[in-house]
Amino acid sequence: MEYIEKPSLVLRIKNYLKESWRVLRVTKKPSMMEFKTIVKVSGLGIVVIGLIGFLISMVKQLVF
Repeated sequence: MEYIEKPSLVLRIKNYLKESWRVLRVTKKPSMMEFKTIVKVSGLGIVVIGLIGFLISMVKQLVF
């Protein structure tokens, strides 16, 4: 079996910082319209998950 050397801790940290910097350069602040859309979709998701949980709770109470 061939031994593969892991990169040193310093090299791994450098690579992580380089990748993090690359991501930060690509990202941008969302416009107001994008932000409102994200808030609406997130809120809708929370409501749907809450309703599913409520319905499961109600069915559980009715059955047992």
